This record gives sequence, structure tokens and C-alpha cells, in this order.
Amino acid sequence: MTSHVLDLAGAGIGPFNLSLAAQLDSIPELSVRFFERRAAFAWHPGMMLPGAEMQTSILKDLVTATNPTSPWSFLAYLVAHKRFYQFINAEYEAVPRKEFADYLGWVARGLSSLRFGTSLRDVHLDGDRFDIATDNETVHAKNLAVGVGKVPSRPAWAEALPKSMTFHSSEAVSRLTEVKAGRIAVVGGGQSGAEIVDALVERNDVSAVHWISRRPNFEPLDATPFTNELFTPSYMERFHVLPEELRLIHTRRQVLASDGVSASTLKKLYRRLYERQFEAGQGVDHGISLRPFRDVVAAEQEGSGISLTMRNGFDGNIETLTVDMVVLATGYRFVLPEFLHSLEDRIAFNSLGEPVLESDFSLAWDGPRENRIFVLNAGRHSHGIAEPQLSLAAWRSAVIANALVGRQHFDLTQIDPVVRWESEGGPARLPAHLGQAAE
Repeated sequence: MTSHVLDLAGAGIGPFNLSLAAQLDSIPELSVRFFERRAAFAWHPGMMLPGAEMQTSILKDLVTATNPTSPWSFLAYLVAHKRFYQFINAEYEAVPRKEFADYLGWVARGLSSLRFGTSLRDVHLDGDRFDIATDNETVHAKNLAVGVGKVPSRPAWAEALPKSMTFHSSEAVSRLTEVKAGRIAVVGGGQSGAEIVDALVERNDVSAVHWISRRPNFEPLDATPFTNELFTPSYMERFHVLPEELRLIHTRRQVLASDGVSASTLKKLYRRLYERQFEAGQGVDHGISLRPFRDVVAAEQEGSGISLTMRNGFDGNIETLTVDMVVLATGYRFVLPEFLHSLEDRIAFNSLGEPVLESDFSLAWDGPRENRIFVLNAGRHSHGIAEPQLSLAAWRSAVIANALVGRQHFDLTQIDPVVRWESEGGPARLPAHLGQAAE
């Protein structure tokens, strides 16, 4: 058992806690340590498909937005690897995901505060500190940062299907190499679904690929300037103070700002479809079936195949489809880590069963305010659609760092936003004649 009390202990070393560790590296007076059960850093290894691209700017890395002189920026990575000029000359519209993953790994290998191959088992509050049981010792810390990520979300209708006939997109790299199915359905209309469809249509041993989405069409990521204002600190601060019902409405409306498909990916797939049609000839099955506006309501195994039942939102009909395998590109969900179960009764949750987060990304709980539990990647409905994205990772880490040191180590003041979101001067009353009409 170690008697030293850390200022912060981190659980999980994914991009978000990695960002926090990189930012805290500039504050040597803080004693911090981050723990990860895996032996080395890995970022979505199951989704590193050929040609996969980032959907965010390289400037939205781990540190640059609030600490541009940090040695842990993406630009510093390029310089360290002698690729600065060649990267610029390549004129990427989007950074290859494998290169960004390599950047993250480079940072992880350089920070001394990280401990791999160690799991957190349990956490208890003991007076003014947390006692944290790991695999081989007990660590004491004043604050926690939980960045363990989300778990794959599987729809209820898929739970009874054999694991040999279905898998989540997070397993795509390993499972796609094993696929021996002629007819495959990919369920999910976001970027992950598009990338898996793209990988499948490359294969000669797949006779039919069916892309199924609940969305009315296969729609692009909305990355236009005014939409990108949703990914700014100014918007996040204003979003956080809204009533929960309004926040939930806004996040539903903004789905394409965070979970649409890259335009380049859609164009690539459309061209593939065009070429298949041209080569096969008019009226001949070319093996690619795009089925938007379908909500899968049931699935059952029928012999060696799977029968999917779908409700078609375009014409209101029910249709069925038989395939040999189903790939679930159905996203992720937050689950409270097991090591926090001892504190679960003390934590506040919203109507969706997600933890309530304060403005500094700490849990709302009944413990001492000086002992905070920061949770990263659980604030989509408390801070906005940018919270689970890399876009504001550096800013969020700076907010947490400032909270830890109790001063503005990072200057987080913002100029007025381009868009005026909130009502000017607060709420006003309707004119009497309009109020009567509304009644």
C-alpha cells in the first residue's frame, strides 16, 4: 500500500484521459497517475479499416486548442517524425485515422504519468480522499478522472442471435477477415456503417451487402461553419445551463452534426454502386442493396440464415430480409464502471440513466466538493453533442486542470460567439393579445 496521496487518479487511458494527462504534464506541482488495464495504448483497433479517415481537424488534437506550445500536439508529432512537409504536401482533406492513432500512441509512450497493465478494482471514499484498489496495490487520491469509454450498444432484437452470426462494428477488423457469409446486412447509417459497407463491397466472396438505416436517407456529416459552432466552448457553456428536456430535444435534432457520414465516403460508395450497375447491366442484381428508413423490429435464426423484420418508414410497410450475417454499427452507450458501484447510491442520474455532470465535468454526488469524480465521454446530454467527440477534448481537459489547481492555469475566456444562442436579457412576457391567442 502506498501512503502518498495523488491529486488525481485516472481510470482508463483512451484519447480523453490521454488529453487530460498531456495537459496536466504542464503543471508539475500536481501529482497524477493514470491506469489502464491493457498492456499498451490502443484506440478503436477494431475499426482501423483501410482508408478510414478522421472527421475532425488536426488542430483539434489533445492539447492545441488551449495549449498550443505543448510538446504533445499533432504538429509536434509530425515534426518529431520528420513528416511535417510531406504531410502538408499530401493535402489531406481528412487525416487518415491510422496516423492519428499513431500520434495518440506516441503521446502515450512519452508521458510518465501513465501506468498500463493495471486495472482499478474498487473505489471508496475515506475521509478527504479516495482509496482505490488496483490489481496489486491501494492508491490514494483526492480526485478521480474516469475515462474508460463506452461499451458497444447492441439492440434488443439482436441479443438472441448467435455470436457467430453477428458482431458489433468495434470488432470489424478481426471479424471481417473471418467472414464466410455470402449475404451480409450492415445495420446503422453512420460513419462506422458506411466504412464497413465500403470494406465489404471490396470482397469477391460476398454476394450481397444490405445497408440498413433508421434514418430517412444516407446522410452526410453536417460540417458547415454555423453547425460547427455547436463544437465550441461558448455553445457548450450555454447548452449546459438549459433544462434537461430542452437539452434532449437539441441533441436529437443535431445528430447529423456529430454522426453523419463523411461526404467523401458517401461519394465513394455511390460511385461503386454506379460502377456495379454499369458492369452488371440494366435489371441485373449487382449485390448492393441500400435500405434507408428501415427500423429493424425483430430478428430470428432460420436454419443457417437470419430473418430480419423491418418497418419501412417511407411507405409504412413491413418487410423481411434473409441474410447470413448481421454487422451492428449501432454505436455505444455509457455504463457506470464496476469500480464505482460502491458509490452508485450517492451519484445523481438524469432521466436517461446517465450521470449528471457539473459544468467542470465532475459528477453531481453527495460527497465532499473537494473530492471530485470527473467523467469524460458521458456528457452528450449535459454538455452537448461535442462532448463525446475529439473536438473539445483539449478544452475539457483544460477545464478539469483549472478545477484541480483552483486557478486559471489555462486561459479559457472566449470571445462572443458568432451565433446568438440564448435570449438577450433573459426571458420576456408575450404581449397580452398573443398570450390569449395561445390559450
